[in-house]
Amino acid sequence: MEKIDIGRKILSENEKYAFENIMFLAERGKLCLNMISSPGSGKTTILARTISDLKDKIKIGVIEGDIQTDIDAERIRATEAPVVQINTEGACHLSAVQISDALKKLPVEDLDLILIENVGNLVCPSAFALGENGKIAVLSVAEGDDKPAKYPGIFAKSKVLLLNKIDLLDGGHVDFDIERAKTDASRLNKAIEIFPISAKTGEGMANWYDWLLESIQKT
Repeated sequence: MEKIDIGRKILSENEKYAFENIMFLAERGKLCLNMISSPGSGKTTILARTISDLKDKIKIGVIEGDIQTDIDAERIRATEAPVVQINTEGACHLSAVQISDALKKLPVEDLDLILIENVGNLVCPSAFALGENGKIAVLSVAEGDDKPAKYPGIFAKSKVLLLNKIDLLDGGHVDFDIERAKTDASRLNKAIEIFPISAKTGEGMANWYDWLLESIQKT
């Protein structure tokens, strides 16, 4: 009896659609970034502020991934950016075929940047390529500085690490060693760019914006 490796088959099918997405984006010269974090890290707040602050410079479209609801998509719609909602109905990650369908619903030709907000999870999404140009890891200081060491996969694969909610460090509201998090992430990935930010106050966001604008120019 022939044995079928279901996990390998699923990943193989995903890789086929991921390659199609790569070609779709490359043919149009569009930058697409996949933002990954645990729930509550502030991904949606980062996206909304980025869209608002850069609205006079670039056009951004968003693909929102959630298990249920379109709460985050509504927050993006409030910025007047185009957004496509994907509900995974229980799955802990987005898939390349879902992204393929979503790209066809976005006005891609009119956009400079597509940002994917993946399902809140530090593990599952890192294993599934979506055809993006790069992954962006988000870690809030409220989560603990040990996360790069405990969940190495996503930090090893990301182009950027956004250390969010640094405003909470003032007054000692949380115990988070930024240097430890930076060191652990850089040990896993020497090329990773690390930007401490506060999407709430705007602190450090200019560095993130500069990286985005430069990356768009290189695409």
